[in-house]
Amino acid sequence: MPRTLIAGGAGFLGSHLADALLARGHDVICVDNLITGSMKNIEHLIGTDGFTFYKWDVTNYIHVPGPIDNILHFASPASPIDYLRLPIQTLKVGSLGTHKALGLAKEKAARFLLASTSEVYGDPLIHPQKEDYWGNVNPIGPRGVYDEAKRFAEAMTMAYQRAHGVETRIVRIFNTYGPRMRIEDGRVVSTFVSQALRDEPITVFGDGGQTRSFCFVSDEVDGIIRLLGSDATTPVNIGNPSEMTVKQLAERVIELTGSKSEIVHKELPEDDPKVRKPDITRARTILGWEPKVALDEGLTRTIAYFKEALASETASA
Repeated sequence: MPRTLIAGGAGFLGSHLADALLARGHDVICVDNLITGSMKNIEHLIGTDGFTFYKWDVTNYIHVPGPIDNILHFASPASPIDYLRLPIQTLKVGSLGTHKALGLAKEKAARFLLASTSEVYGDPLIHPQKEDYWGNVNPIGPRGVYDEAKRFAEAMTMAYQRAHGVETRIVRIFNTYGPRMRIEDGRVVSTFVSQALRDEPITVFGDGGQTRSFCFVSDEVDGIIRLLGSDATTPVNIGNPSEMTVKQLAERVIELTGSKSEIVHKELPEDDPKVRKPDITRARTILGWEPKVALDEGLTRTIAYFKEALASETASA
């Protein structure tokens, strides 16, 4: 029975990975300091055979007794509102946290998978983005704390692979959405859905012509787990190549929720990427993976989750 540690396991993606790995017969050790993660995401797992939770900051030395087969490093603020609010913590978990997690992988002879991001491509000058593109990143801009933390984490991961022979995998995650996203996490899907359900104005930055590609969480998790079990030692994009404008997403959310919301425009944030679309040729070829959940289906499931979450928030207010 594989024993797998997930750093950031109480987060949006981390908690879904915990579910999926437990279902595949893994023992799962969840480590999270709960800065952006939530016990609500894993409360259904507490007391489950094979699941253990430790509240811990992975920028400190990580000690876990017994063998570990896999380490998935998903600890990091991952939305603009979080990493702009927590810039130092974001840089520390990308650097010190990655170093500590890799050190544990070396000690335990475990396979290490790094959660990287499409943000390593910055505001890209090529489209769609392939893994061999080095990116167009402003290292001193407000988004640089996240972009450069992940770029450093990739470099550290490759260094441990080359210098110490640690088995490593790197996933570059594109926009992912679904249940367990935080209502106020600042990501575009959660923001639009929560605003629409409250009949509030939907805030679109700029003219809304910037593009994004949205992958439902179950597809993302499937790709990540396939990557973990693969022989791919260089980065792999996992995301949905179906591209749309932010304004089109806002209009679709309004339609699916039956909202009375109207779209309002705000100033585009500094260094906000104009385009974002993964080239998933490598994932298709190496992993036999591609997304299956259509946008309307994924949004419908996400809207249902947010309706329940907002009702619960209102009831407890």
